[in-house]
Parts: sequence; C-alpha cells; structure tokens
Amino acid sequence: MIRNNKLGFGMMRLPVTNPSDAASVDFAQLEEMADLFIASGFTYFDSAYIYHGGMSDVAIKKTLIERYDRDAFTLANKMPTFMVSAASDFDRYFSEQAERTGADYFDYYLLHDLDENNYANMRRHGGFEYVRKLKEQGRAKCIGFSFHDKAEVLDKILTEHPEMEYVQLQINYVDWESPAIESRKCYETAVKHGKPVIVMEPLKGGALVNIPAEAEKILKAARPSLSAASWGIRFAASLPGVIMVLSGMSTLGQVKNNVSIMKEFQALTEPEKEVIEQVREIIAAATAVPCTDCRYCADSCPQSIPIPDYFSLYNSHRLFGFNPIIHNYYRNLTLEYGKASDCVTCGQCAERCPQHIEIPEELVEVAKTFE
Repeated sequence: MIRNNKLGFGMMRLPVTNPSDAASVDFAQLEEMADLFIASGFTYFDSAYIYHGGMSDVAIKKTLIERYDRDAFTLANKMPTFMVSAASDFDRYFSEQAERTGADYFDYYLLHDLDENNYANMRRHGGFEYVRKLKEQGRAKCIGFSFHDKAEVLDKILTEHPEMEYVQLQINYVDWESPAIESRKCYETAVKHGKPVIVMEPLKGGALVNIPAEAEKILKAARPSLSAASWGIRFAASLPGVIMVLSGMSTLGQVKNNVSIMKEFQALTEPEKEVIEQVREIIAAATAVPCTDCRYCADSCPQSIPIPDYFSLYNSHRLFGFNPIIHNYYRNLTLEYGKASDCVTCGQCAERCPQHIEIPEELVEVAKTFE
C-alpha cells in the first residue's frame, strides 16, 4: 500500500496569514514546506472536507496538483460522515472535493470520524457501498476509515465490513492506556483483523511537544540530540502494522524536524520504551484527577455515568489544553451514557472510590469543561 517512508503531511494545521481565520492559508509558506517534504522522499498528504474551512483541499490543488506530476505525491481525503443526511450527499461532497483539489482520483479515501453514531449513519445511507463504488470506478485506490470510539465499536465495524483496507487511529504514548480513548485496545483490534494502521495525533495535537520539565529532562538524558516531538512520532511509527504516521505541520521548522526523524527511521529500543514509560508516568502524576479506572464508581452509579472515562478526558484537557477531538469523545460517550451534569450527588461513587476522590465535585468541573 504505502510505497515510501511512513511520515504523512496532515493538512489540518497549515500556516495561515491571519491567526483568527483558518481559511487564510499561507500558500507561499506551504509551497516551501511541501517542496522540502517531497524532496526529502515523502509523498503522503492527508486532507479532509472540513479542514481549514475547505481550504485544505484548495491548498492541495495550488501546492501539489498545479505544481507536480500526479505520481509525485500520494493523496488522502475523507467523506464527512457527520454531515451526511441523505444518500445524495455522498456524490455532492465527493464532487466538491474533486473540484477543490483538481484531483482525478485519491490514493486513499476514508469515511471520516466513524464512531457508533456516525457508523449507524453510514449504514443508514449507504456510505460503505459508496466508497466501494469509488474504488470500482478508480476514483479511490484504497478505502478505509478514521475512527474515534471504543475498541468494541471498532471490532464491530471491521467484523461487519472486512472490505475496509485500513483504519486511521488516534495513537500516542499518553493515550495508549487511556480508558476513554483506548489507543492500545483499538490498535490491537485493527491488528487482530489484519488491517494496516495509519496514525493520527501522534503528538496529541502538539501537546507532546511541550511536556513537563521533569519529563523533558528524562528524554534529553536518554537522547540529547532528539526533540520531545521525535519521541512521540517514533513511538507511533515503531508499532508493527503502522504504515503511516500523520503530523499536522504549520512551519518549515516542523517539517525539517519531522523529516530528519523519519528519513532514516530508527524504531524505539527496549530501553527507550522504558524511557517513554517514565515520561508517561510523570504526565499521569500531573493529572487533575488521580483516577485509576477501577470502575467501582461507574458500577454503582444510578445515572449510568462513565465516570473514569470522563475523568480521563478531563485530565487530558487540563494537562494539554483545549482539543476539539477530546470534546468529541465526550460527546460520543454522552450518546450512550449519562452526562456529567446528570449526577444526582447520591455519593455512592465516592463511598466506593479506593482513591478517596470527591467524585460528585469533580463531575461538576467536568460538566463545566465539556458541556
């Protein structure tokens, strides 16, 4: 499938001329970034219908289609599943993408952001049939989907749709054991089904670039010449079955750093994996709520609130700042379970908590953050 080095250029954090206007893509700077990326031996560019208000696709046209032979780069794009309300929407959105990008075909085409709700929507309107048709027509060379939900939902999708050729997952060393995001469990599910994995958010939206000072010190002691970002990218790229690691790059400096890491990629050694674990523990110690995911609280909750999952998301928000993907995970959970604000302060959860967390009080903060 992937024909080259496994670093992908994520087109969701492009340089802009106006920081308050995501659509104001700085094409001059982006051309310089793309040129360096391709000259360094990398070809994979990942866009989506909604990125930069649609200007991500336009950037593909101006930066790549109009300046390079088509076989000089690899294009990935995505159907906005969350915007589809009728079967006719598929043709409309795909036609817009083709016109915006000027591409006759996409090398990789994904159903964007599948979770339990969006999966049901695709089943309802024929999303899987549509992307299969695109492949038959040669307009999509490889078909798959990006995913944001629990491993059991991923297992269901891959069981019911084995024709999907790959899956794009959020994987980084902080979310690896997260009970809300389940990076490891989702990765293992994809491997179980024999599906190659494309990694998104290897740096958790840039959060793993600026880590706590104590953690940074450990990384520098292990490999003084490597940046904090390089550890996050290498963690994801070292996983067997990972064929591509996407990085949303905003500056030429970020491109230079990432290609230097991946041009002659070296997988993590066993001692380096231990270093990563130390860093993960430091970040965990800095979390706002010391939940261990024993789930005693959730088992006793009369409102069916998935308390440990909400605390995991809340900790990520407190540690790394606002990230729309984290808020999206919260929304997905509330479709099936009680919201944090549904808490009736019965106190059963706090009584059962081995960590003596004042859970109802913390849920108030969770609700303020996500609702």
